[in-house]
Amino acid sequence: MAISGLGSHYISLFLYVVFATFLHKVQGQNLVTNNVSVVEGETAIISCRVKNNDDSVIQLLNPNRQTIYFRDVRPLKDSRFQLVNFSDNELLVSLSNVSLSDEGRYVCQLYTDPPQEAYADITVLVPPGNPILESREEIVSEGNETEITCTAMGSKPASTIKWMKGDQPLQGEATVEELYDRMFTVTSRLRLTVSKEDDGVAVICIIDHPAVKDFQAQKYLEVQYKPEVQIVVEFPEGLTREGENLELTCRAKGKPQPHQINWLKVDDDFPSHAVITGSDLFIENLNKSFNGTYRCVASNLVGEAYDDYILYVYDVLTTTPPPTTTTISAFQEIFQGLSNMSWLSSLCLQVKQRVLGSWICLLSVIYAALRGNDGVAASQTTH
Repeated sequence: MAISGLGSHYISLFLYVVFATFLHKVQGQNLVTNNVSVVEGETAIISCRVKNNDDSVIQLLNPNRQTIYFRDVRPLKDSRFQLVNFSDNELLVSLSNVSLSDEGRYVCQLYTDPPQEAYADITVLVPPGNPILESREEIVSEGNETEITCTAMGSKPASTIKWMKGDQPLQGEATVEELYDRMFTVTSRLRLTVSKEDDGVAVICIIDHPAVKDFQAQKYLEVQYKPEVQIVVEFPEGLTREGENLELTCRAKGKPQPHQINWLKVDDDFPSHAVITGSDLFIENLNKSFNGTYRCVASNLVGEAYDDYILYVYDVLTTTPPPTTTTISAFQEIFQGLSNMSWLSSLCLQVKQRVLGSWICLLSVIYAALRGNDGVAASQTTH
């Protein structure tokens, strides 16, 4: 029997209402989950969550689509899976002691018509072993190049290796080797030219991996360098003058310590009576014929270095400095006390034949002369 146009319209409207009701029901029950990254040997949490559940059944399947949990019942006999929480809106399951074989896509399934599915990818992280740090040579001479390698073995995913020298970042050259089950070994090579300032500085290999933090190894550079030489004047403190002595000390520091220190006079013969004791040079009774450049040379296994001292002998200092005002003032203060005593005049007259009396009178007269008067003489005349 043919369907009239009006009947066809009602059938279409009915189907639309049924489909819209179904679609609203499915869309209203929103099934969600999350991807999980977990370190090998630790515990992963898998969550199946439903928004506006209408009592539909939630279940969790493993990557082989075997049922782990049907509602709050565990059909799978793997006891590492444990129920953390179950309700109409959530199924929360833990997986302990995770291994590489547990990696894959887990399925949260909601029994609607048709069933809804959401997928949780579990990624298993494998940390690298302890970094292995190796040097091409243990001791390096300044100016030479050395190579240090750092290896991070057996990680998933591959590690990233960074380098530091003290607080300065450096760039290494990395090679990545894939092993099995997406496991990797990474080796980074660092080449650097060293200076004496690098001696004792730490070179640090830093492993960057999502499964570990602050994972590093370090090595302290040992750099040998040629001596640093300095000549120090021990005597005299000022200018070198004829007739005086000269004492010089040669200070040399290197790694290894200098095994030899030599003194010489540049482009001339050494003074015959100069005395060399170890790193010290002593010349007595200087004269102008000793003028010239004196050199201290120090050497070790790395090389040699030197420092120069230019000697210029000045004339003898002949001028005598005048007496100071302080000295005259001290004399005046002493004799002022004597001349102010009333008995000094009598003493000069009574004991002037004696040595002591003569000296006291003489001192008084000197003081009077310094003061520009003849007080003592006047006193003697009066008596």
